[in-house]
Amino acid sequence: MNCKALIAAASSNSGKTTLTMGLLRALRNRGLCVQSYKCGPDYIDTMFHQMASGCESVNLDLFMSSKEHVRDLFSSYGEGADVQVIEGVMGLFDGYDKWHGSSAEVAMLLDVPVILVVNAKSVAYSVAPLIHGFKTFRPELRLAGVIFNMVASEHHYQFLKEACKDAGVECLGYMQRNAELVIPGRHLGLTITEREQTEKLISLAATEVEAHVDLNKLLSLS
Repeated sequence: MNCKALIAAASSNSGKTTLTMGLLRALRNRGLCVQSYKCGPDYIDTMFHQMASGCESVNLDLFMSSKEHVRDLFSSYGEGADVQVIEGVMGLFDGYDKWHGSSAEVAMLLDVPVILVVNAKSVAYSVAPLIHGFKTFRPELRLAGVIFNMVASEHHYQFLKEACKDAGVECLGYMQRNAELVIPGRHLGLTITEREQTEKLISLAATEVEAHVDLNKLLSLS
């Protein structure tokens, strides 16, 4: 198996990190070797990744590093891994200069398909034009599928699935609206209590991913 995906979002605070942690743990629970990465210089999310996957997570930063160095990091750390998962930063096209340095640029540089996380709180079918826009803005970017976050009910999810279908993008599942699935705040994660809380969150996120995300389809599209 040699699957690769970048977890991106329409905007910050859409649930990328929670989903990524759940996905990493769910794949690890399947017995897969998972290598994770984080776009940009963020060192806190890489700590979360390592707790979820059991492997060191690596930063891919096109502002402070050359494209060649980012390619080398992705290739060398991913050698022998079954799945490589990159967590994006901010919105998909948010970079230091327009889209330069963004998650989108990293995905295109490494030829990695994108899984878009969309916060569905207080919205339903209106996500269709949003998804369509992300799909068509840069045709060379491969938008493989969408996962919705903050979904209120199965009925709510049906509207979202129809929106995906009409936008021409695969719907891969959802995360339920659950206050326990929200990271309370950014902290160093150095105390035993904080690590225990993070581990509880990772386990809960993995359970949610296993229940409501089509992992087989996600892997096949990756």
